[in-house]
Parts: sequence; C-alpha cells; structure tokens
Amino acid sequence: MKRFDWRWLVISSVLVASVMAETRPQYGGTLRVVMREMPASLDPADSAQPDSFARRNLTMLMLDTLVEINESGRVQPSLATSWQANGNQAWQFRLRRGVRFHDGTPLTAETAAASLRAANPSWNVSAEGDAVVIDPGVSDPELLAKLALPRNAIVKRDSPNTLSGTGPFRIVEWQPGKKLTLAAEENGWRGRAFLDGIEIEMGKSYRDQMMSLDLGKADLVEVAPEQAHRASLDGRRLASSSPVELLVLVFTRDPASPEEESLREALALSIERTSMRSVLLQGAGQPAGGALPAWMSGYGFVFPVDADLAKARHDREQVRAVPTWTLGYDGSDAVARLLAERIALNAKDAGLSLQPTSGAAADLRLMQIPLSPDPWIALAEVAGLARSALRRSGGSVEDLYATERSLLSTQKLIPLFHLPTSYASSSVLKNWAVRADGSWNMADAWLGSRQP
Repeated sequence: MKRFDWRWLVISSVLVASVMAETRPQYGGTLRVVMREMPASLDPADSAQPDSFARRNLTMLMLDTLVEINESGRVQPSLATSWQANGNQAWQFRLRRGVRFHDGTPLTAETAAASLRAANPSWNVSAEGDAVVIDPGVSDPELLAKLALPRNAIVKRDSPNTLSGTGPFRIVEWQPGKKLTLAAEENGWRGRAFLDGIEIEMGKSYRDQMMSLDLGKADLVEVAPEQAHRASLDGRRLASSSPVELLVLVFTRDPASPEEESLREALALSIERTSMRSVLLQGAGQPAGGALPAWMSGYGFVFPVDADLAKARHDREQVRAVPTWTLGYDGSDAVARLLAERIALNAKDAGLSLQPTSGAAADLRLMQIPLSPDPWIALAEVAGLARSALRRSGGSVEDLYATERSLLSTQKLIPLFHLPTSYASSSVLKNWAVRADGSWNMADAWLGSRQP
C-alpha cells in the first residue's frame, strides 16, 4: 500500500483556508480613496459648493436621508419609517426611533426639520411629536424623490464647520479641499460597516490618481471617461455607472431674434458628435440629442444626434450678419479644451464663428451636469442651469417628453453627450459597486489582505 504523505494534506488545508478567508467578508482595514474634487465644505445644504458625484458620495458616507430610492426606482424607508399625505400638498414623515447622531445626541423631529429648512428655504418644515411635516408650498409629485437626494440628507449643525450625521461613517479629521478621514460608526442604526475607516485625498488629477493606484498608495480612484477604455484594456478593475452626466453647450442668454435662433440651430446641426466620441472621448458615453439619457427617459433615441452640414449651411445663409461667439470651457481640463476646439472647427465648416476661451465671460459654455436619477428632477436641474423655466403639464412619459422638447426649443441648450462615471480599484477592495445613478455602494465593501 502506498504511504500517505500528511505534509500534502497540511499544505492543501492551509491553501483552502487561505482562499476561503479571501472570499469571506472581513472586518477591519482603511480604504484609501483619491479624487479630483476639492470641496471647501461638507454641508449638503451649502449651495456655494458645485454639485458633483464626488460630493454626493461623500455626503452619503456620513449622512442619511428620510427616504431612499432602491435599484428598482422605488421609494423605501430610511430615517423615516412611514409617511402619509397631510392635506393637499403637505406630507408627514414619522421618524425611526433609537437613532443617534455621531455625537451621541438622539435624532429628533426638531433637528430633522431644521436640517431640511436649511436645504430648502422655500419649504415650510415643522416638527410634530416624532414626525416631520413638510409643506413645499405647491403640490409636488417629486417630493419623495427629492427627499432621497444627498442634498436633503439630515445633518446636525453645531456650527458651520461642525457637522454630525447618522450615516455609516463619522468624521475624524477634515482638512477642507485636501483630506477627509472617516471612521466606522460602531453603534450605527444600520449596523457596523466592515471597513474600519476611509481616508480620502482630494485635489489630485486623473494621472496622479492612477499613479497612486499603481504604486499601491490608493485602493479606489476616478477614471476619466476618455481613459476608461484604455484602463479596461490594461487589465484594470473597472466599475462604471450608466451614462449619468450631461455634457452640454449652454448659452448664457436667450436668443435675441429669429435670426439668432437660426444660427443656434445651425451650430447644433454642425457638430460631429460621432467622430468626437470616437477620437476625443475614445468611445466613452453616448451622443446626446436630448437632455435625458435613454435609460432614464425611455425615449432619448428620438432626438437626432447626427450632423447635417447642408442644413446647417442653409440656416446660416438666411442670416446676413454673423457674430463671433465666445465658447467657454474649463481651462484645467485638457479634453474640454479639445472638445471646444473641435466644436469651433465644426462651426467654421457651417460658416459660423466660435472663439474658444478659458475665461469666465463667454456667450456659451461647455458644461458637465451631473444628473439626478429621477427624470423630472434631472430635467429641472438642467433647466435651472440654463436659466429656463420648466413648464410641466402632467406626470406621464408623454408629459416628460413634451416638457423636454419645450426646454430644448428655447435654444438655450445643445446637448452633446451622456457620460458614465468610472472608477478603478485595487485587488484588495471587495464587494463594492457603482450604482446606475453614479452612487457608491459601500454597504458591504471590505478589504482583503494587502501584500507585504
């Protein structure tokens, strides 16, 4: 009989145990994140801070909202366990019991009401026992979806620079625009996160972020849309959202005459979105003829995206005097500069004159607008940045389509692309994801062992 070698059994057992340990969630470790944003404030109600996916994700690491929107688009409880209409336009939200802020004080209706009033000065928000009553002043069918937005997260403000939340992580150190250190909340109402903490370094370029990942100094970094395809080919662990950011040209004023409307239409028809996507964006995103992506509205494909140079020249020829427009772009963004220059060349082919500039003053600007997951809210956000009134007649898909067409007919917007948000991660980061709306899912994220 062949002699059995116990040494192989021991080695095999050790290997199996090691594999199982790497696939089973573990508590502990600090996640290292690097990002471009440099927020000066963490207060979600601070309107001086520009909206971004980075800011939204930071907020939801620390704070909670009254309600949440799940992956199916349904409203579900969060800090509020139930809600009901309280009159024609007011709603009552009953708060979850036993929830405490990170500073140890209990969540009360008064604190929640004060938080929502700070974020929405036009609302009438009050406390009634353990419930919060919200009267937005008009009938608002999107109220629940608005309350799920990060900007309406519940925060306790002891001072402008001292904030406390109820989320999975609490603030340990905050250096505005430079660094944020978070620690897991041990007694959170949802339970403790697997991660011990998160360190977030800010103000780093995409190139510097990728270098930090390669050197083992970061576990999660942002990837520019035009770099996502290359990152995937290079074997990066890549995660991307649905196309949730609108790249758009926004005019800074209304058209002054029918002739100017014709020129703006000529500009829209001259833009070669397909070639710009292939060359400058390296295949990222989707050409956009409308403000909302197709996955959100269901009808985005009906808006034309192909250039029509013959029609553009015809519209241009109907106008005698053609002004030179200045096209503003972010001077710190090299791809934005290339896009602006290409748009100017397309316009020249149609007989128009555009002068790209990185200065503050411009006739139209190349902008990136992060969209909220609710189509009506997203459309209102786009309209707000274009300084246009949103005329809504109902709540159906047909009404949404008519409202979007009405917004585009103002000639204040020329949609270009819908872009995803993308991230690259190290092999130690496990079980995390980017949701379709661009938000991080860190609820069950954990860290494997780091190689010495």
